This record gives sequence, structure tokens and C-alpha cells, in this order.
Amino acid sequence: MTVPESLEVTKIYSVRGLLPPETPLLRERPFRAPHHSTSFVGLVGGGSWPRPGEISLAHRGVLFLDELPEFGGTLLEGLRQPLEDRRVTLARAAGTLSFPANFTLVGAMNPCPCGYLGDPAKECRCAPSAIARYQKRISGPLLDRIDIHLEVPRIDYEKLADKRSGEPSAAVRARVKAARGRQADRFAASDLLTNADMGPRQLQEHAPLDAAGEGLMKIAVTRLHLSARSYHRVLKLARTIADLAGEPAVAASHVAEALQYRPRQLAG
Repeated sequence: MTVPESLEVTKIYSVRGLLPPETPLLRERPFRAPHHSTSFVGLVGGGSWPRPGEISLAHRGVLFLDELPEFGGTLLEGLRQPLEDRRVTLARAAGTLSFPANFTLVGAMNPCPCGYLGDPAKECRCAPSAIARYQKRISGPLLDRIDIHLEVPRIDYEKLADKRSGEPSAAVRARVKAARGRQADRFAASDLLTNADMGPRQLQEHAPLDAAGEGLMKIAVTRLHLSARSYHRVLKLARTIADLAGEPAVAASHVAEALQYRPRQLAG
């Protein structure tokens, strides 16, 4: 993390009493992975004297929620406001406290209760009503705030046993660091850090579309019924895809890739 980011995170951990005595300044980005049995106070924060929860402990880092639907509707809906405002506000009789919560949310879930919906090798045993109930645990507004949705299919034995090496993690890391460097240069004169921090005005300046990109976005807004939030999130993601590719401008191909990651119905 940068020094300003480190100071922000260190303050949160100090308030929570989690700052190690031998580490006066936290420098590595936090990774938090709470269990789905955690309470609302544990995840979002609160208590008789409000303290930061997991979403604030993941500030400037990653919050990983495995078995996402098992967290329960109240907990998941509690993520909506922090994902939008990048802060969590806790109101109590004694007053109101606000904690930073600018984190990257990563979630994992099965497509259905038995886990085999759409599997080519094993038949799903769930009733359609059970599948619908399971998937509706993740509300539409929350799905709308998640930029990248990926389905992970069963991996064949041939791929598991393949001795050929894929792209090394070091190469991916270098590409990500280069993209983050481009964003740091882009926002050097502002208080923004990444593309995700951009608002509509910054998007007009840093992610203008050419005629092909404009045409593609117009079709997407009409056919995919994109909300204003989704429209801006697609543009931010397209800008990041261009940064990862080392491209100075956002092209139609970057917009098309960003649109491919929008949420889809898991059930047919």
C-alpha cells in the first residue's frame, strides 16, 4: 500500500485492537475471509460502542465471502451501501460513527443447493423452486454492484494432468502492477487512486468512447436494461481492461469484454 493507504488501514486495526505491537504501520493489503456464520455486527460493524467490522478491516484490500448465499439476506443487504459509498455509517443513540470500507469484494457460490446445476457429467437433483429460492438469496441490487461474474465449469482430467505450464503468476502480477501504475499517473493530480473511484465526470474525461464503443453501449443499455449504476460500472471496467492491455484509449473490444462479465441468470 501507499503510505496514505497504510495510515488509513493502521488506524482501523488500532481502533479494533488488532494492530500487532511489533507492527506500528501495516504495509500489506488486508485479506479478510469471514465465515458465513458471522453476525451482522461482525461483518458490517456495530455494537453498544460501535467498532469496525470485517468490511472495514478489509479496507484497501480484499473481502472474500465463500458460500455467498449462506450469509443470509440481512448480512448481504448490509453490503450494498458500503459498496456504493465506500464507507459504512453506524447510527446509535449516543451518536453516529463512520468507518472507511473501500474494499474489493470477491464472492463464491454454487449454482444450486446440490452444486450440479448445468454440470455436463452429473445431473442436478434440486427442484426448480429450490434453485430459485437459493439464487434469490442474492438480490438484484447487490448483483448489480458486482462488476465481474464468472462461471467456473468442471475441469476435465486432461487439463488437470496437463504438464504444460500456463502463464506464471509473476507475469500476471507485473501486468497488474503496470496497470495500477497507469492509474496512479492518471489520478496524480486528484485524490482518486483507481478507476473504481471515478465518478461520471471523471469517466467522461478518462474513459471517452469512440463511435464503435458508443454504438455498442447504446445497444447494451437497451437490450440488457442497464441501470445508470451498471452503465458507469461497465465503463470503469472497460477502462481497467484497456489499462491491463496497455492501451491509452478505451476501444469497443474493451467495452464488449466488460459487458461479457455482467450478471446472468444461473438457471435456464
